[in-house]
Amino acid sequence: MTLREKIGQLFMLGFDGITVSKDMVKLINEYQPGGFIVYKRNLESANQIIKLINKLQTHAKDSPFLIAIDQEGGRVSRLPEGFTIFPPCAALEFAPDSRLAYEVAAITAAELKAVGINMNMAPVLDINTNTSNPIIGDRAFSAKPATVCELGLATIAGLQDNKVVACGKHFPGHGDTTKDSHLELPVVASSFERMHDMELRPFRHAIDNELATIMTAHVSYPKLDPQFPATLSYIILTDLLRDQLHFKGIIVTDDLEMRAIIDHYGIEEASVKAFQAGADILLICKDRERQVAAMEAIYRAVKDGNISEARLDASVRRIARVKERFLTPYVPADPATAKSIIGCARHRTIFDTVCKTDERRLKATV
Repeated sequence: MTLREKIGQLFMLGFDGITVSKDMVKLINEYQPGGFIVYKRNLESANQIIKLINKLQTHAKDSPFLIAIDQEGGRVSRLPEGFTIFPPCAALEFAPDSRLAYEVAAITAAELKAVGINMNMAPVLDINTNTSNPIIGDRAFSAKPATVCELGLATIAGLQDNKVVACGKHFPGHGDTTKDSHLELPVVASSFERMHDMELRPFRHAIDNELATIMTAHVSYPKLDPQFPATLSYIILTDLLRDQLHFKGIIVTDDLEMRAIIDHYGIEEASVKAFQAGADILLICKDRERQVAAMEAIYRAVKDGNISEARLDASVRRIARVKERFLTPYVPADPATAKSIIGCARHRTIFDTVCKTDERRLKATV
């Protein structure tokens, strides 16, 4: 790979529209990003998604693109009508055991793979420890660490057994915040000892069981790092996640355009700092000018010696290993196969079962 191609692999980009535009093709040809993330604005129907993603993949050069989505279930669901969209993850705490969580993840994986999506930004491994939290809530499996460990691992297995990359989030824990990082920078004042016993437990458990990727939290933890939020913190991403917890997979930032970051750092500075901190994939979900500026900033940082080629190569190798594990051999999505899988009778039966567990949850919380 050329230097430009290596740097491209570090980026996962969002875009507007439901087709591959000439502007996108130009961007791909010039920068060769490693992947894309899709949102509701990109997705209309199964056949349209297949056309979009199959077309995107024709422009991949050395390896297929990672194609990611936030499909947690409940209020964080991007898929259109016709897919099996489950209630929030909190419902699964009220199932008899973790087998239902595995089934839910396996069904989600099957329907994502059927349209060419190969990565799910799930599961949420945050613990719902703060009832005033405006962003996590029922996205978390539970307020109990042991339950989050069990259901989180079942979800990871259900996705990854079916060749969809799982992404545990938001490291080192977003459950004890009182602010929404989409809008401002939350602060968690917990000690390391408290986080070790609570927030870090599901991540440790998942890391020990082959979780492929982890997403960072745009949250400040002054007892861990008094200067930088987790996404930009070498102490949190390298000293803690890499060296102490021995995570060997891909570290993905949360969207660097969220206000918790962009209100305090320019996109160029944030991208360089996140990579220097230990991130492998930099997620920028919307603005094309920011995406280009970030890729150019990483290029300059490497050329200027502020990022070593050895550090760059380490991230490229990690990304390549995950792509080799989950994306090869690459086979384009097929509309006929997708039609037989998406929203099928068996999937609807499991959906009905989860709805019943969600009813029990809602009754228990009244």
